[in-house]
Amino acid sequence: MTWTVTPERFDSPDAALLRRDYYDEVASRYWGRPATVEEIAEGLTDDGAELLAVPTGEFVVGRFDGRAAACAGLIVVDADVAELTRVFVRPEARGTGGGGLLLAAVESRARALGIRRIRLDTRNDLVEARGLYAKHGYREVPAFHHRQYAEHWFAKELLTV
Repeated sequence: MTWTVTPERFDSPDAALLRRDYYDEVASRYWGRPATVEEIAEGLTDDGAELLAVPTGEFVVGRFDGRAAACAGLIVVDADVAELTRVFVRPEARGTGGGGLLLAAVESRARALGIRRIRLDTRNDLVEARGLYAKHGYREVPAFHHRQYAEHWFAKELLTV
């Protein structure tokens, strides 16, 4: 069982389905019930995904044994900072190392863009995500915005290689 993680257009068929599944999971957790098709579609409408392409960002897709199973995005904030977003591993592939590989791939892409710091926000109920970030060197930092759905903020300084 092996992982591969590669850059991919955010709107490719596999990437679009992963983004949809990501939104389904985070919305369902937030509401405490399965999200409706309408709620998922509304969440994906004008969600800023177009920023997940060069020069404003990157998107990577992880494949587990050849099947699209994970994704992560990076949005450039300024010359030194980018935000990590849409980190998702399908439930059946969790615990196999894919999350760490996604983070490593995004960090590598960020370094290639000259980014020196990656930051992100997440919610209280996304406990697994917070654990993943902490395990891979992301530290909690003071809030850097006050958008809805953000309850924890993390950042990581990237070492130049």
